[in-house]
Amino acid sequence: MQIDLAQAVKQPSTMPAAAGRPLTAARWIRRLLPVLTFALFLAGWELLVRLGNYPAFILPSPGRVASRFVTVALDGSLWHHLAVTLAEVLGGLALGVSVAAVLGYALAKSVTIERALSPYLVASQAIPIVAIAPLLVIWFGTGLTSKILISALIVFFPILVNTIAGIRGVPADLRCLMRSLQASPWQTFTKLDVPAALPVLMAGLKVGATLSVIGAVVGEMAGADAGLGFMINLADGQYDTARVFVGVFMLIVLALALYGAVSLAERRLLAWRKQ
Repeated sequence: MQIDLAQAVKQPSTMPAAAGRPLTAARWIRRLLPVLTFALFLAGWELLVRLGNYPAFILPSPGRVASRFVTVALDGSLWHHLAVTLAEVLGGLALGVSVAAVLGYALAKSVTIERALSPYLVASQAIPIVAIAPLLVIWFGTGLTSKILISALIVFFPILVNTIAGIRGVPADLRCLMRSLQASPWQTFTKLDVPAALPVLMAGLKVGATLSVIGAVVGEMAGADAGLGFMINLADGQYDTARVFVGVFMLIVLALALYGAVSLAERRLLAWRKQ
């Protein structure tokens, strides 16, 4: 039996298609607005440094930070630390999303499992990740494993909640329709549950993608010998504030890249909603 209820659960769009429209001046301004805002931020930063006459170890100028970026980029240390953090983030994101999605589906489908596990899952969120990060580093070492686990823990709960909300948000009449069509459990899962829950799950994944960066950095600051968090910690101890800024900006770029990748995947996976 072949059935696809994606069309039944999609939300019709009332916005006209933008494909093929010429870029007007207003649309160019909207696209360039983030760049203009960043340029104003840099100008304000430079003005603050000049007016306050701050020493470089307190507040370096944008030019000094750029110079420090070139230095650590050319000697290869920046890319080494970035690669380590990226591996930790991707590993934690994959682990956290996988476990949260499976467990969230089970909780959404079974009241018994929900009653048994929900109090412990909610209670686990009351424990600050910075409190357990040193324990995980002690138990699993200063390598990738402990950082992946810390990143996965911080990603886990948002994905879990969104998975439960997405599965339980499937309209009851569509479930009745699947039963009347004698759909198998697998067909119900792939043709109804997944398409219906995917929009909510992707929204949670956007949050999880940025949180995974925080988890990796917290783990690196708790104990590591590589990674952007380690680089920031080391530079902070040496009063190399320009290098601290380099690490912070690289973390921002990494978080934005992950968020953009999830947004792109969301547009591809949910293209059927615009049809």
